[in-house]
Amino acid sequence: MTGHPRRAEIQTFCALCVSRCGARATVADGRLVSLAPDPSHPTGRALCIKGKAAPEIVYHPRRLLHPVERTRPKGDPDPGWRCIGWDEALDKTASNLLKLAREHGPECVAFSSASPSTTAISDSGDWIQRLRRAFGSPNLCASMELCGWGRYLASTYTFGASVPGVYMPDVANAGCILYWGYNPSVSRLAHATATTAALARGAHLVVVDPRCTGLAHKADPWLPVRPGTDGALALAIADVMIRTNRFDRDFVCRWTNGPLLVREDDGRFLRGRDLEGPHDPDAFLVWNVATDAPVVAKAGETCDREAGVEPALLGKMTVRTTRGDVVCRPAFQLVADLCREHGSESVEPITGVAAELVERAALTLWEHRPVAFYAWSGVEQHSNATQTTRAIGLLYALTGSLDARGGNVLFESPAARRVDGVELLSPEQRAKALGLRRRPLGPSRWEFVTSDDLYTAALDADPYRLRGLVGFGANLLIANADTLRGREALASLDFYVHCDLFMSPTAELADIVLPVASPFETEGLALGFEISQEAQALVQLRTPLVEPRGESRSDTRIVFDLATRLGLGGHFWEGDVEAGLRHRLEPTGVTLEQLRAEPGGVRLPLETRHRKFAEVGAGEPAGFRTPTSRIELYSETLLAAGYDALPRFVEPLMSPRSRPELAERYPLVLTTAKPLWFCESQHRGVPSLRRRAPDPQVEMHPRTARARGIDAGDWVRIRTPAGSVKARAKLERTLDPEVVCAQHGWWQACEEVDAPGLDPFGPEGANLNLLIRHEPSDPIGGSVPHRAWVCEVAPLDEP
Repeated sequence: MTGHPRRAEIQTFCALCVSRCGARATVADGRLVSLAPDPSHPTGRALCIKGKAAPEIVYHPRRLLHPVERTRPKGDPDPGWRCIGWDEALDKTASNLLKLAREHGPECVAFSSASPSTTAISDSGDWIQRLRRAFGSPNLCASMELCGWGRYLASTYTFGASVPGVYMPDVANAGCILYWGYNPSVSRLAHATATTAALARGAHLVVVDPRCTGLAHKADPWLPVRPGTDGALALAIADVMIRTNRFDRDFVCRWTNGPLLVREDDGRFLRGRDLEGPHDPDAFLVWNVATDAPVVAKAGETCDREAGVEPALLGKMTVRTTRGDVVCRPAFQLVADLCREHGSESVEPITGVAAELVERAALTLWEHRPVAFYAWSGVEQHSNATQTTRAIGLLYALTGSLDARGGNVLFESPAARRVDGVELLSPEQRAKALGLRRRPLGPSRWEFVTSDDLYTAALDADPYRLRGLVGFGANLLIANADTLRGREALASLDFYVHCDLFMSPTAELADIVLPVASPFETEGLALGFEISQEAQALVQLRTPLVEPRGESRSDTRIVFDLATRLGLGGHFWEGDVEAGLRHRLEPTGVTLEQLRAEPGGVRLPLETRHRKFAEVGAGEPAGFRTPTSRIELYSETLLAAGYDALPRFVEPLMSPRSRPELAERYPLVLTTAKPLWFCESQHRGVPSLRRRAPDPQVEMHPRTARARGIDAGDWVRIRTPAGSVKARAKLERTLDPEVVCAQHGWWQACEEVDAPGLDPFGPEGANLNLLIRHEPSDPIGGSVPHRAWVCEVAPLDEP
């Protein structure tokens, strides 16, 4: 029971997306009446329209309320759903999963999860990971290649840490804020309100986005980049900074591998083992200008004029090695040469960004440091996503702002226990992750498999046949490319169980569907809210506002119940969720009793320590968790795997420029953006939201529309080599005439406003992922170019 009085205002937070905005809920007679902002909460200055629609989501008439089982074969238009009890549903699920694991190994079962960026899965994400690992599966399909690869994982090849995914922008203290492919007004409202406050106190804002939307209207400058050319733009801005000596030389010398000497013969760093004499064989070397000779360099001590060390950043040196003379250059020289190839004048025809804007951006970033930046899926959904992430990281390193007040900071976090079960999966099982052989440095290295990996294993048994799937809200067929191939893959599985609030096109292919309660009906623990030190120091337990409808349960409850059925209860406190929460909280000193007594949360006395990479202690040397202990502008790791060690720009692989044979028929670039009113493929069945956005839209420049006989509001057909779908035209003057921007996620009906459902599998629908294939994708991370694909747009009635 919730235990709330007949009418009450309750402090809580909205868990519908990563913003987790602080909120106040009004509950009357056991029903949720409204959700409003809570200004006393560090993320509660505003609440988006989706959060305000919480009561409609909770009481939606088409919610899943009971477990159901398929009674007809997959492929039958009518699954023949039969209501079953929870015991039967869990027993059958466990029996099928254990049979598959026993006969084919636990790796033949994958788990899928909705993205925590745009759902409430953050309540349960770590528990889902724990269940997967305890079961023995190395395969989680969570759209990492589409949302998170750049900011969380690819960035580790530069910083040895997630920047900006974990090292968050300290917006409140920044002198300059850089948003790249990120519109927080839609994606993270708490960042948008913080940015507005920062601008009011005098901070500067630079936005890189093909569309002038949200905070881009307040940017100076706004850089309207051609989709997929972000890497070239980052290198161009860096070139201006290097050429004009507007970069933090001391930071580059001490904390990046820019000064390290790179051998011209094999592209590897010069090491102590290459020289005669008593040198540490693994030590890296720099060229000391003071002595005109190579010298061993340690992170943080590279630039020490008092000790007679002044490293060269530029130049070409001949070094006597044990095998003769070798020509070397500092890595920074190679970086500077690469950036020079992308000067502001030369990249204008590539990126569409005027040289004057490139130079102004460089000046703004330098003169208004410290710089705090954030990048989102706008740079992650491209065929060159990994090197683009590295190019932006290179640019950021030049500012010297990392972990400085007002830069990107690792805020101190509550000392909670880790519960994702990383210790439960053996190295042997981890090595079986799908896609790992194909992309050894990609998401599979962290047990995140792409939808392409999953479909390939299911259909082609490569590297082995995928036979089972445990799904937590992931609407794979709407959120990922190759929808029809995905449908075939899911239909081929021996067993598929899916947990969700609503029946979706993906869930309809399951054998058993389990009803999930909304976050407003369930408990959720937040160990910090990320966007500032104040936010990260807040521990809050979201209590259920109302009773769960029907027989729905939280994802967490389902995980614990299924774990006990699978014989894994010992890893899950024998199914006691509260015991698991207490275990997690114990090191923080905060108890469940405290949190339940204080629904607004408990604020811990945490203070940010800056420049933590310069600290030495507990056996840890100063520096970064990279092979060189420095920020890696030049990556030997990538080189060893057969990739470019530098963040070299490559034209998007499905653009009219890279595919001239398609350009005549498909002359436009199709990009996508998340609409304000919906969380990805959800909520189009919510009346108040659907009234504001009744139809799918595609934005285009008026000149582009006029040339095709299209007026605002016309139904049009978007065509690519893979197929076609329909949308309504919206004219947008700030968009490049060669670019159109459409919306993904359309399928739901909304009977209350007479809005029909849209066929997710055919041309009379609006499922944008019917138009996108998995290939060509990013060779390192597998990111699919949803944001840069060739297309044409024509009136709907045109043959």
